Amino acid sequence: MFKRILIANRGEIAVRIIRACQELDIETVAVYSDVDAEALHVQLADYAYNIGPADAMKSYLNMDAIIMAAKASKSEAIHPGYGFLSENADFAEKVTKAGLIFIGPSAEIIRQVGNKDAARAAMKAAGLPMTIGSEPIVNNEHACNLAGEIGYPVILKPVSGGGGKSMYVANSQLELISALNKVDVTRSPFYLETYISEARHIEVQIMADTYGNVLHVGERECSIQRRNQKVLEESPSSALTPEMRTTVGAMAIRAAKSIYYTNVGTVEFLLDVKTGKFYFMEINPRIQVEHAVTEMVTGIDLVRRQIRIAAGEPLNKKQEDILFIGHAIECRINAEDPEQCFIPSPGHIDFYHEAGGPRVRVDSGVCAGMTVQPHYDSMVAKVIAHGRTRGDAIKIMRRALAEYRISGIKTNISFQQEILNNPHFCSGNIDTQFVYKRMTPIQEVECEIDSENKKYYSQG
Repeated sequence: MFKRILIANRGEIAVRIIRACQELDIETVAVYSDVDAEALHVQLADYAYNIGPADAMKSYLNMDAIIMAAKASKSEAIHPGYGFLSENADFAEKVTKAGLIFIGPSAEIIRQVGNKDAARAAMKAAGLPMTIGSEPIVNNEHACNLAGEIGYPVILKPVSGGGGKSMYVANSQLELISALNKVDVTRSPFYLETYISEARHIEVQIMADTYGNVLHVGERECSIQRRNQKVLEESPSSALTPEMRTTVGAMAIRAAKSIYYTNVGTVEFLLDVKTGKFYFMEINPRIQVEHAVTEMVTGIDLVRRQIRIAAGEPLNKKQEDILFIGHAIECRINAEDPEQCFIPSPGHIDFYHEAGGPRVRVDSGVCAGMTVQPHYDSMVAKVIAHGRTRGDAIKIMRRALAEYRISGIKTNISFQQEILNNPHFCSGNIDTQFVYKRMTPIQEVECEIDSENKKYYSQG
């Protein structure tokens, strides 16, 4: 096992990794930018290194500075968390060449699954079902021709990247042209895919060691989204029958084995509500924001498992050993104002009281007296509730959010409460368009603050 690990991240995921390391008796090294010197992850780590100014490109995305900090601190491995460099194959390669262990898949696997065109080709060869997709788009005329062949509606997606960003749905050629005007297909490759209008977003958590053993750890329902980004997640999905659950779990394992995947990851699918068929979407080669709901229903610590796999330990489990108990729901708490187009709300936290009580978990990267920086992602915490049933979990989450107090900044807690009280959500009548079809109308305006060359976007 490792003696010391550097965490190449910040916020709640850095805190989460530090806690897992502490339980494994591993020393931790935090990295931080100039504005994060007093951040919670810095305070909790055994050692901390400043890696640059507030601009993430010069700090948390500065590969050389991070590796230098790892070398200086005599770390043996680097955990990238999620976001930032977690899906950067060049970074994984640099870490390995520096004689360190990258806690995640190899650079080759990250490259393969990060390119959606290559990933789709690999999954098609493995026999996974998928929607009709196009080759990379050359120009607007090419896109219109491809859309005509596929048939509307279509969704415009970047070949690389994730997190639901830069994706646009088009129901006609006019809408497609409008979407194309928002991106530059000559500089960043995009492709088209059939859009399923009534779909549920189902993802399967996998674990794979370096000895060829692959297990799935159940599915998560991630259909509650805004601007193609997840807002609330739960496990298990109320849409799946036992037979469907077995089917999608087997597909996820087949997908991982076909590319010799290692460490933890997520295979994502769309479930067509009308037909009950699954379609492969993508593979995320990292820990997910929503990993906590899986941990709650299985009792498996996925971050500790990541570290153990990277250290060369086998899974030492069989599929039948993994038990699923109860239902878990996670609400992402963001520093943003739902009443003002979800505009980000950075600032000083005057008062902070976390939700608590039986069957409630809070993964947070902040505390009272801290400042939510305007330079990074707006998520400050996650609240996870675990109940005997889905209805039980909803009631526990309602109670938890009612006692969660954060003052000094605006948060989306009221928006989460609106979801939890929506009768359609409570009955399980949800899909990826739930927020727009079933809730108070939301202005679809891109909120942007641009001050002193520092940009912060509301991603939802």
